[in-house]
Amino acid sequence: MKTRTHKKIDPQAHFLDGPGLPSGTTRFWLIRHGVVDEVARQTMYGTLDVPLCPQALQTQRNAYSALAKQLPPKALWFSSPLKRAQDTGATIQAAGKISHPIEINQAFTEQSIGEWSGTPHDKFPSLLHQPPHPFWSISAMETPPGGENMETVKRRVGRALDHLAETHPKQDMIILSHGGAIRMALAHCLSISPDTALYFTIQNLSVSIIEYIEGSWRIICVNSLPDFGETHS
Repeated sequence: MKTRTHKKIDPQAHFLDGPGLPSGTTRFWLIRHGVVDEVARQTMYGTLDVPLCPQALQTQRNAYSALAKQLPPKALWFSSPLKRAQDTGATIQAAGKISHPIEINQAFTEQSIGEWSGTPHDKFPSLLHQPPHPFWSISAMETPPGGENMETVKRRVGRALDHLAETHPKQDMIILSHGGAIRMALAHCLSISPDTALYFTIQNLSVSIIEYIEGSWRIICVNSLPDFGETHS
């Protein structure tokens, strides 16, 4: 495993005294996809390619517009390969009349629960070999048959973040992803266990912002929700 080294950083140079974020920083805007179809929400859909909920797309359109205004205009865009993440990005761009290519990155997909995918929520606990996490449906270290545990997710997300930080320095990058993957991004940046990171809440359409500065990761915000306006439901 690669050992993380920290360069000495002048803290005065990186204070955020004002309300905005300065340009020229390697920064990631991690966005969880929108609400999925009601039928899919009754199951453990994991990496199944389920669609966004049409009703939520209508009632939460203000949130998509607010996100479009919040995001940096010259950012690079990346997405999980799953349709719900790609469509969330496309909907944000349409709301803000943004035209940027969205590059697919397999590393930012959700945790695979393998053969357990599609199991109804009420039947899922009977499949587990370990007690589930209090705020996740499965233990961070349990590996479903044909799937992956959260340590594996943390490694793949972490490698992808490190690679993008190195290849696109001083760039803003928007990543359309998933609740579990974003939690593991935070685990990587904070050097904490997957189990600990699962105590974070990552809601649909929330933004979590992280920065990479001279070899060190910094968390700007976690689970910041856009303005849903009067149509929020």
